[in-house]
Amino acid sequence: MDVAVIEPHGFCAGVTGALRKALKVAAESGGREIYCLHELVHNEIVVGDLKKRGFVFVESLDEVPDGATVLFSAHGVAPQVREAAKARGIRVVDATCPFVDRVHRAAREFVARGLPVVVVGNPGHAEVKGILGEAPGAVVVSSVADAKALDRQFPDRVAGVVSQTTMNADEVRGIVDELRGRLQVEAAADVCNATRERQDAVRAFDGDALLVLGSATSSNTRRLCEVAKCRTFRAGTMDEVRALDLSGVVRLGVTSGASTPESFLEDAVAYLRGGKI
Repeated sequence: MDVAVIEPHGFCAGVTGALRKALKVAAESGGREIYCLHELVHNEIVVGDLKKRGFVFVESLDEVPDGATVLFSAHGVAPQVREAAKARGIRVVDATCPFVDRVHRAAREFVARGLPVVVVGNPGHAEVKGILGEAPGAVVVSSVADAKALDRQFPDRVAGVVSQTTMNADEVRGIVDELRGRLQVEAAADVCNATRERQDAVRAFDGDALLVLGSATSSNTRRLCEVAKCRTFRAGTMDEVRALDLSGVVRLGVTSGASTPESFLEDAVAYLRGGKI
């Protein structure tokens, strides 16, 4: 079996920056517990390593003691969360991805201009929840079908549109096109560059199977699986890689989500090429 590594892969700039901040805080903590609101990034290997370094992962600021240190994940948080942390004397280390921050700014600008806001994304995702905090009353759409149902919610027929940064770029374009067919749309803050580049590389792969390395909870990893034009596998650990049934595969492409450690990809590729890892 020929194993081809698809470029680009691995950590994007936002994940790299978030981890750099996390490791700096850990080094300065003196062994004290550090809290992280939500998973810093959606990858079990990264989260497991941070737990060993003293991080405690919580889903609500209510779980963080007054005066403690909390790291905001790369997915961003609603402004109300920032205000609550300040009121309780909680020290904040903000690891929000710059591309996510750009989406927040765009949503705030639309609100300031009096435009209703549409958020393209998964309503349950941490990134979307943070964006909604900037635009109370915003509507979330996840599909073209959702977009078709918006007519009666926008009587002035004008809307500002922003997107979760890790969506399928083609789907986002399709949703925005659908909205433009029925509304006067101002669109801003599309999927991030790393998301688009990785999806384009996967679409261009011409082998007969693809393996995407990354967590099942990672949106950008799932999107890579969706855009592939061949049979697709996903694995988040070496145990999952070893359990794959790749019989009949002649040319396997291997890539990884934007929150997947490079060391995991290297180990997986070495194993697939005949190693004993």
